[in-house]
Amino acid sequence: MSTAFVIFGASGDLTARKLIPALYNKFRKKRLPEALHIIGFSRTQFSDETFREKMKEAITKYTPHDYDESVWKEFARNLHYQSGDVDNIDHYQILKKRMSQFENRPENLLFYLATAPVLYPKVITRLHEASLTAESGQNGFRRIIIEKPFGRDLSSALILNNALHTVMDEKQIYRIDHYLGKETVQNVLVFRFGNAIFEPLWNRNYIDHVQITVAESEGVGHRAGYYDQTGALRDMFQNHLLQLLMLVAMESPVVFEAEALRNEKVKVLRALRDIPPEYSSRYTVRGQYEGYLSEEGVNPKSRTETYTTVQLYIDNWRWQGVPFYLQSGKKMKEKSSEISIQFRRPPTQILDIAAGKTELFTNRLSICIQPNEGMHLCFLAKVPDQGLQTHQVDMNYQFQDSFGSIVIPEAYERLLLDALLGDASLFARSDEIELSWKFIDGILSGWESEYAPQLFRYQPGSWGPDEANYLIGREGRWWIHECTQHQKSTTM
Repeated sequence: MSTAFVIFGASGDLTARKLIPALYNKFRKKRLPEALHIIGFSRTQFSDETFREKMKEAITKYTPHDYDESVWKEFARNLHYQSGDVDNIDHYQILKKRMSQFENRPENLLFYLATAPVLYPKVITRLHEASLTAESGQNGFRRIIIEKPFGRDLSSALILNNALHTVMDEKQIYRIDHYLGKETVQNVLVFRFGNAIFEPLWNRNYIDHVQITVAESEGVGHRAGYYDQTGALRDMFQNHLLQLLMLVAMESPVVFEAEALRNEKVKVLRALRDIPPEYSSRYTVRGQYEGYLSEEGVNPKSRTETYTTVQLYIDNWRWQGVPFYLQSGKKMKEKSSEISIQFRRPPTQILDIAAGKTELFTNRLSICIQPNEGMHLCFLAKVPDQGLQTHQVDMNYQFQDSFGSIVIPEAYERLLLDALLGDASLFARSDEIELSWKFIDGILSGWESEYAPQLFRYQPGSWGPDEANYLIGREGRWWIHECTQHQKSTTM
């Protein structure tokens, strides 16, 4: 049974940088379904050959080490292009007619919305009007992949979900967050539920707090116009950071399948404690890097945050009372994504006290998503021939050391293949989207109220505003940047 993969907005950057290279690599690895037709759809006037040449240029530019001329020629035969207006129903009928004329007429249809978010409802409506969304016993599957941002608040997310559910069932909808396609993010699930030694400690009895950091060293760049209307909270927290939070905090699903996995993730969101407006300044910090207002496309009077810290709590049996500190920002000291699990101190620390130490030791587990992908467990050991003097040591797992010959694939490779195969495990469900926006909307309401926290400035190349250190430090804690330290030690 053949399949058509239709990309709306195919002349854009996402298609060239991510989608076509991902599909090409899966083809190169012989993992794509047989008889797959990839069809670009956009306003730009391209012929099939022009589109193929532009996609060849993209692959040689963005993944040159993967390019093979003979493989490309075979792959390129599957590439097609249809110019059209996403709001013109006639152009959908032309697309439909063209697909019916392929040698292997596609029975399965997968649509990818790589357009501007404002066009999502138009594409969804026109697909339905062209009879391209309904599944029946007479045809194959009908699926749609939607890029983030999936709304900009709860209200717009509900509108988009309602538009989708009017024409498609939830099982046909794949809301993509490329962060979940990262191998190291998926490894969090394997680490937690595939090893018996940590799960008994994964609770409020043994864990003092959890930190999740997604830091970017670059500024807003060419996204300035979009970013200035969005900010760090909407851009990073509603999706990436809350996704990482759910993977860390969720219970084990009974079976490893999409609905069971997503049910457990949703339970975490339902247990998130709201942050009332009057507590905004206590539990959140907003920052903006110096020089942001001079970026091209940014309003010179902008109050948009480029950095955010949120302290939150999960009110359930496992995590009651354990603070989670989430932070993300641009123009920070290093590009880094990591999860740090800080365990509680032993009830008494006689060895540290005997050695005259004032900063008492605690065990720490750092999960490095990027860079220097791996995991680091910090524990206490005795220094040889020094009496009872102790020293902190690491037990390290680094991806490159264990699987050096294997190249970590791009996140889109995994996600696009999963959508083609009908595995929605790594895609967001409608209630997950709505609950995450509900939590974020609560924070935004506080920021727009009389209790709004100040917008603090911070220097590019720092770890954010000093006020973020005060937030975590008021309870005797401090930010951990284990992964960047390991990166430096391994490159020296």
